[in-house]
Amino acid sequence: MSGRLGRPVAIITGASSGIGRATAISLSKAGWSLVLFARRFDQLCATKELCEEESRVMVFEGDVTNEESVQNLFKFAVQSFGRVDLLFNNAGVSTPAIPIEEFRLTTFQHVVNVNLVGSFLCTREAVKLFKSQTPPGGRIINNGSIAAHSPRPNSVAYTVTKHAITGLTKQTALDGRQFNITCTQVDIGNAATDMTGPQSTGILQADGKVSTEATFDVIHVAETIVHIASLPHDVTVLNFNIMATGMPFVGRG
Repeated sequence: MSGRLGRPVAIITGASSGIGRATAISLSKAGWSLVLFARRFDQLCATKELCEEESRVMVFEGDVTNEESVQNLFKFAVQSFGRVDLLFNNAGVSTPAIPIEEFRLTTFQHVVNVNLVGSFLCTREAVKLFKSQTPPGGRIINNGSIAAHSPRPNSVAYTVTKHAITGLTKQTALDGRQFNITCTQVDIGNAATDMTGPQSTGILQADGKVSTEATFDVIHVAETIVHIASLPHDVTVLNFNIMATGMPFVGRG
């Protein structure tokens, strides 16, 4: 599968920093054409400058929670490159540790809108395009989390949305099966980014202790995305877990 420039085409949400930026750089090195999507235009441009062959990288400023913005993103991608082969649903937010009884509805709704509704909107538009383009098909990779399996204390909104992403992943994989559409959830445990800074300085554990947690270089997440994206569409990786060896996940912490 390839776009007008003879290369596969990927949309990356949340591409202005962190995992999204690292993935954009790695996919560009692997020969992909890219559409980078986020709210911060200046940071999207900074990501683009770090990619290889900037002529193959387009930026689109917008908000994953806005239906019209997401629809325009996919129109822009098709206008730019002719098709889309990969959607990386990466945009997401978390909150500081907040006891559930103190969690504001507006805060909860914001996390749900970014992490879940945004992923749904992008998935819907991707599936619509994947079914209609020639040749049909495509791949969606969702940024999950260890929190999709085991929650941290006082993280109700983030935990709920990441569990919901598992449902979105499975439903998309099922509904896309006969249309050559695959879907993967990548569950990441403390890749070193600005978002995971507190893990390296101390974070609340289930036993009430505050402990530092191991992190690992985000490049390994990016390389994982590149590998999964390179597979033929008759191969699906439904779930992929990548985490620091010292991550307190397996067992009782």
